[in-house]
Amino acid sequence: MALTSTIYNATVDLSNVDRGVYESFAIRLAMHPSETMQYMATRLIAYCLEYTEGIAMTTGLSNGDEPAIVVRSLTGEITAWIEVGLPDAARLHRASKLAGRVAVYTHRDARQLLAQLSGEKIHRAGDVLIRAFDRATIGEIAAAIDRRTSLSLSVTHGELYIGLGDRTFTLPLVEHRVT
Repeated sequence: MALTSTIYNATVDLSNVDRGVYESFAIRLAMHPSETMQYMATRLIAYCLEYTEGIAMTTGLSNGDEPAIVVRSLTGEITAWIEVGLPDAARLHRASKLAGRVAVYTHRDARQLLAQLSGEKIHRAGDVLIRAFDRATIGEIAAAIDRRTSLSLSVTHGELYIGLGDRTFTLPLVEHRVT
């Protein structure tokens, strides 16, 4: 018998001063049986940080041809391809050819990902944005997420503040680039 996804519902209050995005929205996340809570928490944060018209979660882990998050124009064209985790160079090469913008969010060590990608053939490699979050903090955030949860995310001056329950978490938004 195949395992099914676990559904999480989140209500988000987003205040991204750095991008000028202020929204409140609800999102449903399907956590694949092979997905960790840390991966799902990183995926939720990436969605919020990338929030714009046309953004959507995909079947991601269930369909290897899709990113975790995609942004499409009104005509259906992929404008942003957002990966979560440790994608390989071939995947990022393909993404860079398909989308105008590619970003990777990970709860792993950025040095590990950058070393894995260094010297590999990636179309417009220098344009691929990589953001790595502190693994311990993502673990704490993941542990605080319930199946029905409310969170607030504020971004200002390159710092991310997440209010979840009675706790507040701070993550620096450091950008890395593939060389």
